[in-house]
Order: sequence, then C-alpha cells, then structure tokens
Amino acid sequence: MAAARGAWCVPCLASIETLQELCRKEMLICTNIGITRKNLNNYEVEYLCDYRIEKGVEKFFVKWKGWPESCNTWEPTRNLKCPTLLKQFYSDLYNYFCALKPNKKGFLKNSIKSLDPSLSDYIVKKAKQRIALRRWEEELNRKKTHSGTLFVENTVDLEGPPMDFYYINDYKASPGVNTLGEAIVGCDCSDCFKGKCCPTEAGVLFAYNEHRQIKIPPGRPIYECNSRCKCGPDCPNRVVQKGPPYSLCIFRTDNGRGWGVKTLQKIKKNSFVMEYVGEVITSEEAERRGQQYDSRGITYLFDLDYEADEFTVDAARYGNVSHFVNHSCDPNLQVFNVFIDNLDVRLPRIALFSTRNIKAGEELTFDYQMKGSGDLSTDSIDMSPAKKRVRIACKCGAATCRGYLN
Repeated sequence: MAAARGAWCVPCLASIETLQELCRKEMLICTNIGITRKNLNNYEVEYLCDYRIEKGVEKFFVKWKGWPESCNTWEPTRNLKCPTLLKQFYSDLYNYFCALKPNKKGFLKNSIKSLDPSLSDYIVKKAKQRIALRRWEEELNRKKTHSGTLFVENTVDLEGPPMDFYYINDYKASPGVNTLGEAIVGCDCSDCFKGKCCPTEAGVLFAYNEHRQIKIPPGRPIYECNSRCKCGPDCPNRVVQKGPPYSLCIFRTDNGRGWGVKTLQKIKKNSFVMEYVGEVITSEEAERRGQQYDSRGITYLFDLDYEADEFTVDAARYGNVSHFVNHSCDPNLQVFNVFIDNLDVRLPRIALFSTRNIKAGEELTFDYQMKGSGDLSTDSIDMSPAKKRVRIACKCGAATCRGYLN
C-alpha cells in the first residue's frame, strides 16, 4: 500500500554506535547492541564501506561489527574472511553502475582504482539499509503468531523499514470500542460437517469444504466455531482463527507502489491467506483521519459496514502483513466477514481468501473497492466514511484498471 516516506535508520544506527563505543570503553557486555563476550575484544566485519587499490594491493574500508565508525580501518583483501559481504559489495557496485548507464553491461572490477564519494556513500547506505531490513524482518517474525515465515526484500531503492508502524496480530481497540467479545454458547458437535454447528445456529451456510477452502459466495458471512464449542482445535470450522500457514515476503515494488506482499508458496484457490487487522475506530474518527491521510496519499481505512456503519479499521500505524498488500482492479484475494467469539455484527473480522490458484512468487492484491468477483458486500477500503475525498490514482496495471483507488 502507499505509505508516507521519511528518514528511517541513520539516527537509530548512529545511536547504537555511540552506545557501542561507550560499552567498549567500559568493557561492558550488551548483547542488544551487538557487544558480546565473544566480540568484546575481537573484530568481525559488519559491512564494507569503500574500496581502493594502493600500490597494486586491493583494500577495503571496513566497518567492524560492534565497533563505532570511528574505528573503521582499511584492510587488504587477504585479511577479510567474509565472502558473502564481498559478493554483496560488488553486487551493489554493479547495480549502481547499471542504474547510471542502463544500456551498458556495468563495470569491470579491475578497472576501478578508487570509488567516488557519491559511490562509497551509496555503498554505505545500502549496507545500513540491509542491516535495518534484516532487523525489521527478525522483529516481524518475533511478533507474528501465524506459522509461516515473513521475509523482507528491497532490491529497488534505499527505502528502509517504515516509520511509526507497529505489527499486531489482532484488532487493537480504540477507547470505547470492545472488539474482544465472548461467545455465550457453542456447538456440541462431534463432527461439525454433520452436526448442528455454529453457522446453522446463526442461520447461514457452513463456509468451508473438507479441504478447508471457502465454498460460500462473496458477501456471505463466515461463522466459525468458538471458545464455547466442544469441538477441538482440529475442527474443520476453525480456519481463520488458526492463522495463515504461508510464508510471505514484504518487498519493494519497482512500479512506484511502495511496499507489496508476495507469496513464497503456491496457494490453492479459495484458501485463507491472511486477516486485515488494525486499530478499530469510530466512523467519526475515521472521517477526521481520512482527511489527514488524503494529504499524505495513503489508504488504510477499511469500513466495517457488514450491517452497520459505526466502525472502521485503520491499519496505518497498527497492522499485520496485510498493511503492505497493494490494490488491484483484478485481484487474487477476496474479502469475507468472519465471526468467531465476538458475534457483534458491527465488528466482523476481515479475512482475505484467494480467488484463484496463486503461484509462488506472485504478488498478493485485493480490490480496495471490493466490487469485483461477484461481491455482494459493501465493504470498502478508504471509500467511506469520507465520501468526497481527493481521488488517488491507481497503479495496478491491470487490463481492467479503473484508473483510481476511490
């Protein structure tokens, strides 16, 4: 999704380096900033900053892990036991030259005697970006609760982790909103396919087939078994609450849409892929925030208007991997309203299911207007409650593109 841009990691890394210097002076171990008993007096290459040939000898300017930049040193290649970092260094050089001269094949490694300041600056920024993205990736995997692994990738530009974004797994209720709820009764089924299960009690169709794939049309609600039900965790009517099983990659798009999400595994048609979560706010608050978001060109407001138009999910600051899923006028994901423990029809959970078979490596998208694929619901993202908003151009590139997100 579109996101606000800004500085991201230089102040953070500078602060870490200052703390590292203080710790080393006082001989203090602090694993949170990379000072361990093993490397307190040892040197490990963190990244390579610069390159030159001096008296016929190749040398690299080295940033040592756990040491401040003031301790950087020039080292001959023979002193470096870091083939991966050397490969990354030359890869960054190649990409830099290719960007400058797209029609050329790049550069000849042995023809460079030293790097221009602009090039060495790019190399350092790319190295710091790589470290920041790796830390962010580790943080995401610590916080997420689903079984699949999350990866982060940016081979497009120097953008780092988004500022002011906090990963959550469930709705975050704003003051005065209760999103938790508690089921009063549950089913007594020994086999939820055959028994009088929760969907039947709610007067709706059972949502899944024997393969746990969605079988009801878009616009119909899903009622899953809840905490009061006697069926166990392997019940076929507990799909959304078990979380997605897929490994996904948050990646930087090359067509100006910012971050996106792609699957690293094949996903079969009608499979549950992820939930859309964020901060649940009133529609009045959504109106106020929507005007602010328009000026920044971001779209993260999702109306919970299954039967009422009282609440909205705002995933701008708080959200999960769905925060990064881009819009498409020809999407491969479809929205469904889900009820589990909280049966308040004003507060459905929002689940995204695949509309077709999705190949590994394919970007995941959904229609922010939710008007395709026979959708009978009125769910929308950033369409209301602000009815007259600045129109945002669509960049999905689909043959059926409508031209605007709203």
